[in-house]
Amino acid sequence: MHAKVKQFPSDRAVDNARQQFRNDQISPTYRGEWHLAFTCTLALAVIIGSSMALHAVQALEWLAVPVTWLYANFAEWAGHRFVMHRPVKGLGLVYRRHALQHHRFFTHDHMEIDDARDFKAVLFPPVLVSFFVCAFFAPIFAVLAWSISLNVALLFLLTGMVYFVNYELFHLAYHLKEDHWVHRLPGFHRLAQLHTTHHDPRLMAHKNFNISYPFTDWLMRTWDRR
Repeated sequence: MHAKVKQFPSDRAVDNARQQFRNDQISPTYRGEWHLAFTCTLALAVIIGSSMALHAVQALEWLAVPVTWLYANFAEWAGHRFVMHRPVKGLGLVYRRHALQHHRFFTHDHMEIDDARDFKAVLFPPVLVSFFVCAFFAPIFAVLAWSISLNVALLFLLTGMVYFVNYELFHLAYHLKEDHWVHRLPGFHRLAQLHTTHHDPRLMAHKNFNISYPFTDWLMRTWDRR
């Protein structure tokens, strides 16, 4: 049992939280489609640039792809569990953005966005995207390029960015209306249900921290399939 059980927010409480977020956080000029386009364009530029810079990749260098995938899956889990759901000095913006805004905007009973302006409550703001790129990609890229090879560093960057945009698109898709075509894709409903369970106020700080693929959740026994 968990030490603290949170009460379910009422429909009115969720409506109030959504309206407050829209009033305080969403500019009249904001366009969700542009926000999504920024994320996808940035990722695509890095992916294409990294791919074009690869040269004569050796067999062992390709191991950077599965290793990076495992690293990204663990980083997703750890960042979600220990930064997004717990206040950490210097990373308060991430905690506030996720635990205090995203999880008040969406609960397990209120998962759907109303329109594209609500993308602001799901997608990472550009400032946080820039932060994660500088904090997690750039230093490791430099170390790998110096200590192993440029190809390994490029494969790390390429795979990491594919994982990131996959994370963002999956997360957004989970919050689309249930009659959207994406919910009919094979296997998607199961992943969406895992994320819905995570948005249960009783479980959000304890279960289902992988947004994309629940490998580390399974490994760390934080996977809840209910």
